[in-house]
Amino acid sequence: MSNLESTISEAVKAGKLWQSSADNIAFLLREAEDWERASIGELAAAGEWTELNDRFYQTLKFGTGGLRGRTIGKVVTNSEWGANTERRGAPEHPAAGTNAMNFFNIGRASQGLLAYVRETFPNERTSIVISHDTRYFSRQFAEFIAQTASAMGVDAYLFPDDRSTPELSFAVRYLNAHAGVMVTASHNPPHDNGYKVYFRDGGQVVEPHATNIIKKVQTISGGKVAQPVADSERGRVTVVYEKLDKAYLDAVSALVLNPQIVSEQKSRLKIVFTPIHGTGIRITPGLLNKFGFNFNIVPEQARGNGGFPTVKSPNPENAEALTLGIEQARRENADLVLATDPDADRMGAAVRDREGNYQVITGNMIGSLLAAHRLETFFAQGILNADNAARAVLIKTFVTTDLQRAIAESYGVKCVDTLTGFKYICEKMKVYEEQAGGRGALSAAEWRARLLERSSFYVFGGEESHGYSGGDYVRDKDANAAVLMFAEMAAYAASQGLNVLEYLDRLYVRHGFYSEKLGTLTFEGAEGAAKIKKLLDSYKTNAPSAWGGRKVERVQNFAEETIFDADGKEIPKELMLLFYLEGGCRIAVRGSGTEPKIKYYFFGKSAVRDAASLSAVKDEVGRELEKLWTDTQRDVEQRVA
Repeated sequence: MSNLESTISEAVKAGKLWQSSADNIAFLLREAEDWERASIGELAAAGEWTELNDRFYQTLKFGTGGLRGRTIGKVVTNSEWGANTERRGAPEHPAAGTNAMNFFNIGRASQGLLAYVRETFPNERTSIVISHDTRYFSRQFAEFIAQTASAMGVDAYLFPDDRSTPELSFAVRYLNAHAGVMVTASHNPPHDNGYKVYFRDGGQVVEPHATNIIKKVQTISGGKVAQPVADSERGRVTVVYEKLDKAYLDAVSALVLNPQIVSEQKSRLKIVFTPIHGTGIRITPGLLNKFGFNFNIVPEQARGNGGFPTVKSPNPENAEALTLGIEQARRENADLVLATDPDADRMGAAVRDREGNYQVITGNMIGSLLAAHRLETFFAQGILNADNAARAVLIKTFVTTDLQRAIAESYGVKCVDTLTGFKYICEKMKVYEEQAGGRGALSAAEWRARLLERSSFYVFGGEESHGYSGGDYVRDKDANAAVLMFAEMAAYAASQGLNVLEYLDRLYVRHGFYSEKLGTLTFEGAEGAAKIKKLLDSYKTNAPSAWGGRKVERVQNFAEETIFDADGKEIPKELMLLFYLEGGCRIAVRGSGTEPKIKYYFFGKSAVRDAASLSAVKDEVGRELEKLWTDTQRDVEQRVA
């Protein structure tokens, strides 16, 4: 027995290291490189048992969307720093561990995915598209995936540098590929990375493919291809260039509904845009330039940087991430601050009021503004009318504001709720596309007419976590498109003599005031995962009878009940609980699928008598939601004790 094996064995006996961690360490050491062995040895010698448990208590699970986890450990070893002697930025090597985002897990995931693709399309020359964001190790991981594909006889299309998640989705369809992989952890902290899987329709994998890919990945024992194909059968690796960028930009540009209003109002709007060190810089400025919008970019955040040095978190949901943009907007007297996250699938916004103050608005507000504007315009143009309104559809998630439902129903338009995750919204797009017989070479207008005749025309889709989509050309949320749609909506509001906040207030007066609050609790590592499970289980077995002083009238368990959407399709089973309280409030509870968090969604609403009473209504509903969150945090302390 080696010194390392002996040290690990003693740690297990002493209760410092979990047995599962010890087993996974032994498993990884069988094919580990020298730096990985040295790294594990360093951690063991230093008694960093919590770090070793976090890195090895499980094999990073390939979920229904792919992988996500730490690629840089909480404790970075000398072996991982390697040639980076300054100990700044990224280490030379990703974290060693079976529960980390590294070449071992990316190799396993890629082999399982590619094997499934080849089996699913046995008589075709299979291909995959690979893109990545600006995160640490993203480029290296993307190139490794391409090499793995080649070794397995699958052609790989690889972007020359970082590109957004929505452009990856678009590329899968445009290139008629069989699958796609986006290397990103979206808006997570700098130490994370991820691996998102897309299938032939350009959407993230859903059932039955998701489960089948997971099963295939579970059969892969190592990170490297054990039996590469012969050299003559290797897949080609092709770098894709400007042609694809232009095709994607043109597709997004088609979302503008009223170019004339944009042309008339664009000079009245000043926009500050920031990609927050991410991929949004590749496409969004070109879109704004194409329509002549007056905008400036935050220079400190214009270049890609996986450390995201100017923000605490590169998440446009958080006001802090927009700080530099707002400061610049004040200097330039700008109307809007628009921000995209690192892989440009989420967008955040701050807007100026009449007094010159800037308000960061929520994802629910942004989605409602975009949905309302698009519906209002389609009806004003006669594209939608009383006769065909029922053939139009707005899609949102169960945890997204019901203001969007109220807006849709006021026009006679169908509103469909899905589980959290944009893949479910895009799965509905696929259904509508198949019902209509496929788009083929039809123009946007021709395709819209066919959908209205034969299926359902997708007007807009969104989720509260700042993801939006205005068309089915791409099968994921698209922040590049959201920036363009938001700019057009602001131009429309200006044409009505309103700023964005006043346009939103007009919606509240018309449909009622809807307000939401998101509360999150973070529990990291192996112990944190156990706490999250304990909490979720407790809400099933010991559901509260009252919440924040309000009686719980009904509990909906999405993991156990059979629930159908507005199209009559059964909702997949997933652990989410929805509590209906007296007075119309709702609370949804679910574990995050991408971060070590449990999330609480609070929903409040109230009728609005007139514009003069709106301010008081906002205050009252806001206080009620804060009370519910305070009560929740007290209750959680008892449930995890």
